[in-house]
Amino acid sequence: MQKVKTSTLMSWLFGQLKPYRSKVAIAIVALIIAAACWLLLGQGVKAVVDDGFIANSADNITRYMLVVLGIALVGSVAAYFRFYWMIWLGERVSADIRKEVYSHLLTLAPDFFATTRTGEVISRFTADTTLLQSVVGMGLSMGLRSTITFIGALCLMLFSSPMLTLYVLLSVPLVLLPIRVLGAKVRLYSKTSQDRVADVGAYVDETLHEIHTVQAYSHEAIDTGLFQDRVENVMQAAHSRIKYRALLVACIMAISVSAIVVVAWIGAQSVLEGVLTAGELTAFMFYAVMAGGAVATISEVIGEIQKAAGASERLMELLHTQTSIASPAQAEALTSKASGDIKLNNVGFSYPQSPENTVLTSINLHIKSGERIALVGPSGAGKSTIFQLLLRFYDVNSGDITLDGKNIAELEVSSLRQQYALVPQESVIFASTVADNISYGRPSASQSEIQEAAKAARAHNFIEELPNGYQTNLGERGVRLSGGQKQRVAIARAILADRPILLLDEATSSLDAGNEQQVKIALDVLMENRTSVVIAHRLATVINSDRIIVMDKGQIVAIGTHVDLMESNDLYREFAQLQLMS
Repeated sequence: MQKVKTSTLMSWLFGQLKPYRSKVAIAIVALIIAAACWLLLGQGVKAVVDDGFIANSADNITRYMLVVLGIALVGSVAAYFRFYWMIWLGERVSADIRKEVYSHLLTLAPDFFATTRTGEVISRFTADTTLLQSVVGMGLSMGLRSTITFIGALCLMLFSSPMLTLYVLLSVPLVLLPIRVLGAKVRLYSKTSQDRVADVGAYVDETLHEIHTVQAYSHEAIDTGLFQDRVENVMQAAHSRIKYRALLVACIMAISVSAIVVVAWIGAQSVLEGVLTAGELTAFMFYAVMAGGAVATISEVIGEIQKAAGASERLMELLHTQTSIASPAQAEALTSKASGDIKLNNVGFSYPQSPENTVLTSINLHIKSGERIALVGPSGAGKSTIFQLLLRFYDVNSGDITLDGKNIAELEVSSLRQQYALVPQESVIFASTVADNISYGRPSASQSEIQEAAKAARAHNFIEELPNGYQTNLGERGVRLSGGQKQRVAIARAILADRPILLLDEATSSLDAGNEQQVKIALDVLMENRTSVVIAHRLATVINSDRIIVMDKGQIVAIGTHVDLMESNDLYREFAQLQLMS
């Protein structure tokens, strides 16, 4: 993605406030009232000095002090509403961006996740959106307040002494120079810093998810060292960002304070000459200090905005990432269940991340409706890739795939995938209840339907023994279940989804004999009256298949029954003897 201008990024970020115009209006009105109150305090100070101290009037001092107190109280109430609504808007915008990015990520094809680390994406959800929340909630509020304060103070300075105001304005170009030069540096190093934080998040996500492997190989010390290196990289990037941001603030404060001191000296000469009263000079200096403080605050906000620009750019990169798999403009939706007749016509394929490696070559295969097919072959033969193509996680490079005579590339993607029930070899269990996991493919299912599916999958009995039955939370990745139990929950999910085509990366390959028998019975129920494509690891699956497809190096080398292939195909015979019968 090309480098985006800060103005474009900020326009996108603050454009997120459009749905909440009324809340923004309340916050801005409160902000204006609060700023006006603080500005009026200068006139109160002027009155106290000229009409109180100089006039030696205790009554005037008391009166004007009460006025000043009243103004301060009104300003405090207005500050409450400003603070409340601006913080609320920051939280709201952050939440909206998270929802928008998450919804978009779910539409991206698997090739995006093959090249992007999950931890990095998570970092963009957390660190980047939290930074934007701070900018919208606090930075925007402070920036607007300081801008209004600066403009108001400038107007009142002009009212008090046009000449002194002219001297103050001469310093403005000097303030803008470091903002222009150093602000770009802050943004550059802010993006680099956020990228390094994302790398830390990705590494933590990876090691903690695979903690069993880390500890089994006593890799803790090595991983700790690698993690510390990544943290230090974050600090190095942060050091450069902090240095330029601190330099930016220091330059602006130095210029502002120097200008105020010079102007104060000139003003003091005017008082001695009788051109100004002591109260007018006091009020002028009050406003000058307010203006200088406002400029310093604006400079800090600019630093925050430059930092947020880096975060916004990273989030916009995600939002502008186009999926490689999308429904065509005139996509046809399958309104009823497919019969399950599948054809692969001269299919050739290479994965986008390694286009030079051909995975499938000239695959021609007709799977009839209701047929039970087994895919057999050595690792890397292309069996799992066929599953990926049938689900249209990737598009073929040549040839085409049809479902009931319709090219799947011309079908609406979600409508196509609703025809398939997938049971992977490693069952996917979500950190939710048993009922939620089983109804994942059909969320509207009733409790009785969920239980019927569990009974068909031979899962009901062990589910009932869990602490809260079907409402038991299974923990991250189903840690409360054994391998065989996970498989039966996954099969129950597929049964409840009730889809016409079953894709099964055989679920019994890593189970003991007892669990294997239970899962096999459940699979027999699942495959009834469905077109089934099974990646076979066990002899039982092969024997029960209508046809066996033998694959090697991305090609179909033989098709037939178990008996036929044992006699006619050396690769299948060797495979059966070494693996299927082991």
